[in-house]
Amino acid sequence: MSDPRVQPAPSTVLARAYGLPGAVLERLPVGQVTVNYRARVADTVLFVKQYPGGGGDLERERQAVEQSRLAGLHQVPVASVRPSTDGQSVVERDGVALSVWEWVPGAIVDGAFNRAQQRAAGAALGRIHTAFADHPAGRGPSAKLARWLHPDLGHLDATVGKLLAVAGERARPDAFDAQALRTLAERRAVLHHVPALLAGLPPLTCQVLHGDYSAVNLLFRGDELTAVLDFLPPDPFAVAYELGRIAFDPRTVVLDQDWIASGVNLVRAYLETGPRLPAADVTACARVALLQLLTSLYGVKQHYLAPGLLQDDLDRFWLLRHAAAQRLLERLGEVESALAEAAHRH
Repeated sequence: MSDPRVQPAPSTVLARAYGLPGAVLERLPVGQVTVNYRARVADTVLFVKQYPGGGGDLERERQAVEQSRLAGLHQVPVASVRPSTDGQSVVERDGVALSVWEWVPGAIVDGAFNRAQQRAAGAALGRIHTAFADHPAGRGPSAKLARWLHPDLGHLDATVGKLLAVAGERARPDAFDAQALRTLAERRAVLHHVPALLAGLPPLTCQVLHGDYSAVNLLFRGDELTAVLDFLPPDPFAVAYELGRIAFDPRTVVLDQDWIASGVNLVRAYLETGPRLPAADVTACARVALLQLLTSLYGVKQHYLAPGLLQDDLDRFWLLRHAAAQRLLERLGEVESALAEAAHRH
């Protein structure tokens, strides 16, 4: 009799649930929540996503797969899910939950997008928002947006203080500790800008979005966008948030000398394929991106309180996001003027 405490390897689940025996798995260095693999079965290459903790809410994962399928119907390049032998998009066997996808050629762009890649990313996001504009889940107010518009700055300041204390008390401080002490002190010093930035926002258009439209979820082969990955379950939020997040991605803001023009270039491509978004939302997208950066401690918080799967990547991302927040704050007026011009021309 087998030991029920021993979970089968993903390859065993592939054999049992997908009729894919003998799969050879190679773990990929991507993903902070799921564990991802390249699977080779004879001459076939597949992508396997293993969900944590036995899968959690698999119905929500299935909803996310459906979002990807819906976007694909609107000319968005997406990976195709391979159903199990009983037709499931996400399966769980003996505590192991996973989904299987057709392999899509392409790679994540490590640096800033070039002009063609910006336009491809903007156009694809426009098609996604058009596809989801009338999604039933987007009807009614967004509780998530209401919370986002009222950040607990006292708690945020206290968390910064806690992280500063942990970093400052390390017995053997390393290079990142020194960077963390500097950047956390700088972040604390600019938190007083948040109320005024929030007060300057217009009423924000809200609908179902991709949910995590970022550079790490876009595959490119040269200038061609080959796949948009990792849609989230339908949950309405501000359109300006998702647009600003990709247009003023920290890689663009920090690594591209002409980052304002680059961000506006992506926004123009979005406007050509996206739903009719009020000019006020377009103009506000950089402000929304800045607010998200200023009120987030993602990366450094994990470093000191709960390390992630790929913490070195998170450390670098914290430093990049912090530098981007500083630049956006310094030049926000210039950025918003350029966005307003692009919106009104469209």
